[in-house]
Amino acid sequence: MPHVLLEYAFVPEMLERRTPYREAHIAHVMAERAKGTLILSGPFTDEPPGAAFVFASSSTAEVEAFVAADPYVGAGLVTGWGVREWGAG
Repeated sequence: MPHVLLEYAFVPEMLERRTPYREAHIAHVMAERAKGTLILSGPFTDEPPGAAFVFASSSTAEVEAFVAADPYVGAGLVTGWGVREWGAG
């Protein structure tokens, strides 16, 4: 099954700034998991701050739609993001 990897880069003060948007972001992530498209996600534990998401999909357009609807992105907490096809087995 093909996978798509999404990587986020966060603002340095992410922990302090995310609070007003966190509940909506988590709901957005959980809705994607409920659809079965998003299979794994979480923040990096080292610097620089960011997160990774693994989608069970071959459609980068579907992942880009997830990004566009993410409250963290809309709030400017994501300073950069990238989508890559991933051949995990």
